[in-house]
Amino acid sequence: MMSGLESNFGQTPSQTVGPYFAYGLTATQYGYDFDQPFDAVLALDNARGERIRIEGRVIDGDGKPIDDALVEISQPDGTGAYPQSVEDAQAMGFRAFGRMGTGTDAKNRFVFHTVKPGAESPGEAPHVNVIVLMRGMLLHAFTRLYFSDEAKANAQDPVLASVPVERRQTLIAQRSETGGQVTYRFDIHMQGPDETVFFDV
Repeated sequence: MMSGLESNFGQTPSQTVGPYFAYGLTATQYGYDFDQPFDAVLALDNARGERIRIEGRVIDGDGKPIDDALVEISQPDGTGAYPQSVEDAQAMGFRAFGRMGTGTDAKNRFVFHTVKPGAESPGEAPHVNVIVLMRGMLLHAFTRLYFSDEAKANAQDPVLASVPVERRQTLIAQRSETGGQVTYRFDIHMQGPDETVFFDV
């Protein structure tokens, strides 16, 4: 029940979602001339691992692509290693973190240029950590991307095994290859019957 003050002056800032601007974190993508520390390219020329592209859309509860979402990914390189410093990242040719907004792609996609990650530890399947931000969300949404051509490793992964069998496919990116370009397709459904599994982190 609203108090007299709330009814006279509206909601307080703590009760509302503040402004969200994808271009503030992906400035170059949106045509601004100030620098940004990360973009959609994780793998440089000397990165270790199979070159891949990860692409997909963030889908709302009505099945429509969201045009102002921001997707961040983090992963090890093809050997399962993360750089430990800026100098290490330069030597490895691998940045381990990427960020892209969906607002400048004609199909409202995110597209990352990276390498297929190696397993970080024994018994764990290769995967990419994914964070989604968008207007109207108070908290980030955390999920994982696994690979369709890693069925044996996926079957042994403890995190994937904790997900109900009928929901696991929402975490599996599908591989395709055209003209030597390997692409993994991974749509993120925020709501609805195909809602992606999100994790409490």
